[in-house]
Amino acid sequence: MSERLHYIMGRDKEELYRIHPHAPGPTGSLPLTPDMLLHSPSGDLFGLSQNVGMGWKPSELLGKQILILSTQGGIRAEDGTPIALGYHTGHWEVGLLMRAAAEEIREKGGVPFAGFVSDPCDGRSQGTTGMFDSFPYRNDAAIVYRRLIRSLPTRKAVIGVATCDKGLPATMLALAAMHDLPCIIIPGGVTLPPTNGEDAGKVQTIGARYAQNELSLEDAADLGCRACATPGGGCQFLGTAATSQVVAEALGMSLPHSALAPSGQPIWEEMARQSARAVITMESKGLRMKDILTDAAIQNAMVLHAAFGGSTNLLLHIPAIAHAAKLNIPTVQDWIRINKEVPRLVSVLPNGPEHHPTIRAFMAGGVPEVMLHLRRLGVLEESVLTVTGEKLGTVLDWWESSERRAEIRKRLKETDGVDPDDVIMSPDQAKVRGLTSTVTFPTGNIAPEGSVIKSTAIDPFVVDEDGIYRHTGRAKVFTSEKSAITAIKSGKIEAGDIMVVIGRGPSGSGMEETYQLTSALKHLSFGKYVSLITDARFSGVSTGACIGHVGPEALAGGPVGKLRTGDVITIIVDRNKLEGSINFIGEGKRTFTPEEGTLILAEREPHPNLEPDPDLPDDTRLWAALQSVSGGIWKGSVYDVNQIIKVIEAGKKALELESNNFEVVQNTDH
Repeated sequence: MSERLHYIMGRDKEELYRIHPHAPGPTGSLPLTPDMLLHSPSGDLFGLSQNVGMGWKPSELLGKQILILSTQGGIRAEDGTPIALGYHTGHWEVGLLMRAAAEEIREKGGVPFAGFVSDPCDGRSQGTTGMFDSFPYRNDAAIVYRRLIRSLPTRKAVIGVATCDKGLPATMLALAAMHDLPCIIIPGGVTLPPTNGEDAGKVQTIGARYAQNELSLEDAADLGCRACATPGGGCQFLGTAATSQVVAEALGMSLPHSALAPSGQPIWEEMARQSARAVITMESKGLRMKDILTDAAIQNAMVLHAAFGGSTNLLLHIPAIAHAAKLNIPTVQDWIRINKEVPRLVSVLPNGPEHHPTIRAFMAGGVPEVMLHLRRLGVLEESVLTVTGEKLGTVLDWWESSERRAEIRKRLKETDGVDPDDVIMSPDQAKVRGLTSTVTFPTGNIAPEGSVIKSTAIDPFVVDEDGIYRHTGRAKVFTSEKSAITAIKSGKIEAGDIMVVIGRGPSGSGMEETYQLTSALKHLSFGKYVSLITDARFSGVSTGACIGHVGPEALAGGPVGKLRTGDVITIIVDRNKLEGSINFIGEGKRTFTPEEGTLILAEREPHPNLEPDPDLPDDTRLWAALQSVSGGIWKGSVYDVNQIIKVIEAGKKALELESNNFEVVQNTDH
């Protein structure tokens, strides 16, 4: 044997050859009836054989079957040590939630099943080609989840367990489509911040800060080691993961005060048992997803998004959830209306003004505490049903006088010395503290279809006294995120610049998340004086004058793809009126009006280096094409099957006509 084969195959062991060719099988017998044998599908009957084959007692087979689906990743030993790592802390501990829920189901006479669709980490894939799969993954995972649900025809209810940026939206999409099933979400919670150190958002800038001599090698290594202070849960800021948890609860899909719980702690694990009891009750009372998810529930989710100051990525996910639930899809005008009506009330990372970690938002009362303030403002639909089986108004009545509320808020003051009313504020206090509404949708000759900026996160230092951010400067145009971050690290970006990163929308890179750019600008000393415009999207933790989702995207002929380095751009964002514009107004030494700029851009050729990323996977190219004909990013980047089929049929007819015309020409020539 060669040395290589010897290394691979190892030494012979006698016990390896003690192979048993048969086994007695499970003891007992299946609880079959004549009616079952006569009328049940063979799959149902064989499923019982499979169940006892896996060790389930035959006497416990006929309990109601409840499917638990999660994003669990990695292999975790009983004591918590890793045998194989997961992609991120957000799915590392959710198996504990699944186990607690399953034990509760079995105790109540049910039969739990479990399946897994793991999810990627946007933080891990920042700046890599892995980001090209990030956003498209959401649709793929939702499809797989739905297939798994349908592949267990005997399930009576579904529990979804997920935590982070793509896995939780995918889970919500999948369950939203289960119109006639009782379903519930168990959010995976948050990781804790280090006692001394940086949060998982800021720590992602250690490379940029080191390159600019604003951080030493030793400090970078030390801070990076401690950023994820506990092994489970989503990051400690109100990014897409945390915002998605808030939205799940706001929709009524998860239990009250379940979003942002500390992963691994008793209150977090108990949430799984409570959720199991809730979904069992839903099933017994005939309560289904279509009873929970209504147009009013979608509006509540948008209201909570505004009140928390949530991630702009939810502008992509909430419309997709509405589409899956067959509800009205919110428009840009709906978002503008709600953000004008609803004040931001929560002071957490990354928005501030005090950068509290998300665990403090949970301990200050979380979603139901914010809802108490919103109910007094009259902006909540309290008649909607929740997975508790009760209307939202009843849930809030319970919360207001509950022991849980009193104790958890008191605990925050005792442990951290933080007044919960400084984390979740009344509207009057929020106004005094200068909290502004969440998002603005700038338009202009660069973004005729619109764009998005988290206007509440612009550094107040660069906002004028009238509440308006104004920046006129020369563009520095990049056709890849890699070249843009290289420019930042090498000192080629200076205060006053306007960075323009194009060709990074759905068709160019799967609409990658450009957090390494926005985070670098946030945490570099000069970054507040730099603006960023892109057809890509941002992480929910991004801050500063960062304008994304520019439409049309560059590769769809959008004028943003015609900009050149040296062009003069003016940006205006009114944080009070939630109005904004981004316009090309000059080239060389010449300046002109936005209207003139529109005409000049119309005559220009696209940027010479503009093209889809050469490493863009075919899977993502397909996703980009399908979501494009389904309404694109402003419809949630969904798959509208009827529209896709319509476009395909029209294309087939056009190709057939083209082929026939070609044959006619050929015959005429002959």
